Amino acid sequence: MSEYKIPTTETEFEANFSAKKPLMDKNEAFYESSRCLFCYDAPCIKACPTSIDIPLFIRQINTNNLDGAAKTIYDSNYFGHSCGQVCPTDVLCEGACVYNHQDVKAIEIGRLQAHATNHVIQNDKKLYTVPEKTNGKKVAIIGSGAAGIACACELRMLGYTVDVYEAKEKPSGLTIYGIAPYKLTNQAVLDEMNYLQKQFGYTIKYNSPIHSQADILKLEEYDAIFIGIGLGNTSTLGIKGENHADCIGATEFIEVLRMQHHKTKVGKKVIVLGGGNTAIDAASEAARMGAEKVILAYRRSKEEMSGYDFEYDLAKKSGAVGLFNVAPVEIIASAEKITGVKFVKMQTVNSKLEVIKDSEFIEECDMVIRATGQLKQVGFLNLITDLKLDDKDRVIVNSKFQTTNPKYFAGGDVINGGKEVVNAAADGKVAAREIHLMLTVDFKEF
Repeated sequence: MSEYKIPTTETEFEANFSAKKPLMDKNEAFYESSRCLFCYDAPCIKACPTSIDIPLFIRQINTNNLDGAAKTIYDSNYFGHSCGQVCPTDVLCEGACVYNHQDVKAIEIGRLQAHATNHVIQNDKKLYTVPEKTNGKKVAIIGSGAAGIACACELRMLGYTVDVYEAKEKPSGLTIYGIAPYKLTNQAVLDEMNYLQKQFGYTIKYNSPIHSQADILKLEEYDAIFIGIGLGNTSTLGIKGENHADCIGATEFIEVLRMQHHKTKVGKKVIVLGGGNTAIDAASEAARMGAEKVILAYRRSKEEMSGYDFEYDLAKKSGAVGLFNVAPVEIIASAEKITGVKFVKMQTVNSKLEVIKDSEFIEECDMVIRATGQLKQVGFLNLITDLKLDDKDRVIVNSKFQTTNPKYFAGGDVINGGKEVVNAAADGKVAAREIHLMLTVDFKEF
């Protein structure tokens, strides 16, 4: 039985999804920042994909220079507040903290980062001044996720006119549509997005998908285009019954949850298929929505899950249970409802998965969430002339984030297949600088 009751109001929903990393108050931030050793050649900086000068911003917090701390963060990572809350700090900056070698709790870098950035966002502190006159060149950005917005911010600082084309009605991509609510709230996301847009002055064209050759042709008026579209819908399994209405992809489920909150429909007995972080999040969310039983079913062992251990521990604390070394072969359903999932037991022999003969069994449920990876947006990518993809349908780029169509650059999930928000933010910023170099100083293309 889940410890969470089914939320029927926004207040109950917020209680069930209380912040995993709540914002610090001034006193907490002072005492936590006082613990930092301000290491020379700090390992936490090396562990951050955006190379934030972490000891510097912590020292600035400790001396009550929150504006300076926030600027140090945003100078490296334009998604500074969101990343402070959603980054897997346990395996990045905090995982690299020297205190881990002394059996002492690592500095809470993520919460300190969120504390400083929240201060400037809520007080509308102006940290940047873009050039009064543009340089006469325009760049289009496809997608308003971390890669796209980071690229837009950096390009505006370099004097470009920037138009961001967003297919949906809200900005920030994964951070508002695909992150568990206990990691980051909708309001926190939108506050940071509004803050950045006000600071840098780029334009976002909402509900403006690029889905036809005619849309691509309209982009020809721009001097360069950056692709930051991320990934698509959840992959299918190819098994009987998965097209049932009560079988939903994990990314689609999380998006509905983020947009509809307590109005989201969740079954009493839920099976989540998968072993990655998205699967773990979906299992935790289903439990927090009051499901009586949530099973996270994975075809390999717990030790082989790609999801982080600390995320799995959180899901277990939420009420989810693991079922390992099983593969789904059929979703049992009538026209009206799902009644269970038929599994077969698996074993690893010489590093290869094998089915155990005559081991089929049925686990009862009334809802299935597929967390089986995401499809690449190949349909859109194929619209772009001379754009080459690799054998995993990822956009091929050179060291300058330039694609095989020299006018197009790309970053984030569309080139790496799906990493963290912070990786996308890092890509977008570097790509902006390379676009600037291309448009001002010729460099060798593919």
